[in-house]
Amino acid sequence: MGRDVIVACDFASAEETFAFLDKFTGRKPFVKIGMELFYAEGPEIVRQIKKRGHKIFLDLKLHDIPNTVKKAMAVLSNLDVDVCNLHAGGTIPMMKAALEGLTRADGTRPLLIAVTQLTSTDQETMTRDLLIEEDIDKVVMHYALNAKKAGLDGVVCSPLEAGKVHEVCSDEFLTVTPGVRFADGDVGDQKRVMTPADAKAIGSDYIVVGRPITAAEDPVAAYERCVKEFVD
Repeated sequence: MGRDVIVACDFASAEETFAFLDKFTGRKPFVKIGMELFYAEGPEIVRQIKKRGHKIFLDLKLHDIPNTVKKAMAVLSNLDVDVCNLHAGGTIPMMKAALEGLTRADGTRPLLIAVTQLTSTDQETMTRDLLIEEDIDKVVMHYALNAKKAGLDGVVCSPLEAGKVHEVCSDEFLTVTPGVRFADGDVGDQKRVMTPADAKAIGSDYIVVGRPITAAEDPVAAYERCVKEFVD
């Protein structure tokens, strides 16, 4: 899988989602289905979007005891998604169990990536709320290495950290980076952000873009702009 733009379909219903996706009559974007939409519509929304020809990143960020995550991943493996994820903070045993559950009888599975630290987290909130005194860069790299040790395919991280993750874990270890905004856009609640062009330059493999595309006056044009800046 080469570099690509993933559009975050953070909508509350199937109706809103399909109204958005119907605008794309040409290139079908890789889409992210997150908690809001999945919890509102259930697994059927995944099947319907897949049937339309979209690649899917199922962003549910599992984090529980290893056995529970293993069983949940076994259920998710029956959905024809391309990427799913969990929290690296769940430990190496949990990540290994997730891989076991996700792998089908024929040996195939979706890509599995781990969230290091959310892009809404900065040093101050990590120290104050999570009582993690280490530097955020050190924490992210440690979590990324744990994910690699567990056999995962990559991590979700800030674009600011993508280049360093590749240095620490290898160029083949995928970096999926939210927190991307156009240079002339609003950063919203994201604290560690970068433009698509800068994310490309620093080595992100995939960027996840939500509101700059979904809330744009012309979502297709915004998507194509993003692809041009990041992929082309």
